[in-house]
Amino acid sequence: MPTRVYLIRHGMTVDAHERRYKGHIDVPLSDEGVKQAARLAGFIKNLDAPNRIFCSDLIRAVKTAETIGQPFGITPVPMAGLRERHFGAWEGMTFDEIEAAYPKEFASWAGDPLNFSPVGGESTQDVSLRTLPAFYSIVKDHENETIAVVAHGGVNRVILCDILGIPLSHIFRVEQDFICLNIIDFYDGVPVVKLMNYVPELCLNR
Repeated sequence: MPTRVYLIRHGMTVDAHERRYKGHIDVPLSDEGVKQAARLAGFIKNLDAPNRIFCSDLIRAVKTAETIGQPFGITPVPMAGLRERHFGAWEGMTFDEIEAAYPKEFASWAGDPLNFSPVGGESTQDVSLRTLPAFYSIVKDHENETIAVVAHGGVNRVILCDILGIPLSHIFRVEQDFICLNIIDFYDGVPVVKLMNYVPELCLNR
């Protein structure tokens, strides 16, 4: 029996339309985001039910995990290691605002997204060094179980790049939409991606 992981991005947040880099800012889910999580729980009920749920300790991930876990009677376990990338001085800003306010730093980021970090923030490499040990410790500690991990777009991309052998410099070639579901099965520690960035029809805005 493989170890099955449902790797999930949190639901839509209250200011999603503004497309701001939230990072460690504790932005709550929107009403639609809560509904998305409930609908995804309904979809997962038709698959193998999770035995355990782990999540980032930021409220948008915690609320998503709590909503998904409710039908299964599971209380999620928050982990700081699964937090989104810290954008430092850029947190709360849009792409255009960053480019205007920090043109030199923005150019450095565009030239080396793997190693560049904003003032007070993390690089993609930093996120990898923090996130991957947290994720793989969950997998190792729960062999032959079905588990859910609710995290963030950046975190999920790092995990999927590692699993698929994609260089982190190509991280943005992997998309992770709100409330998307990725399914990874581990056979004796060897990962096989069964599904990636899937948003069930019932989870979309109505």
